[in-house]
Amino acid sequence: MNKTRNKFSPEVRERAVRMVGEHRADYGSEWEAMTSIASKIGCTAETLRRWCREEASRRTAPAALAADDQARLKLLEREVKELRRANEILRKASAYFAMAELVL
Repeated sequence: MNKTRNKFSPEVRERAVRMVGEHRADYGSEWEAMTSIASKIGCTAETLRRWCREEASRRTAPAALAADDQARLKLLEREVKELRRANEILRKASAYFAMAELVL
């Protein structure tokens, strides 16, 4: 069986991804930056591109989750407000009909 092993440590991966971000402006495109940096650390440009995409998805996942939680929280707060309003109306209606029965 052919097992793949990680040739690069997490520290090297992290540094390479950071270098792409730092030196992106020095190149015509992100791919050019990745190609240049990949050759310096000894990996393929495609490997470095995958590391960059994984890091980007790790960074955006919590933010997306937080935004989703915020939207859900707003929806639930609106629902609670509406239910409290409905309960107040029902209390008043109940009191009104109770008074009407006492009068009759």
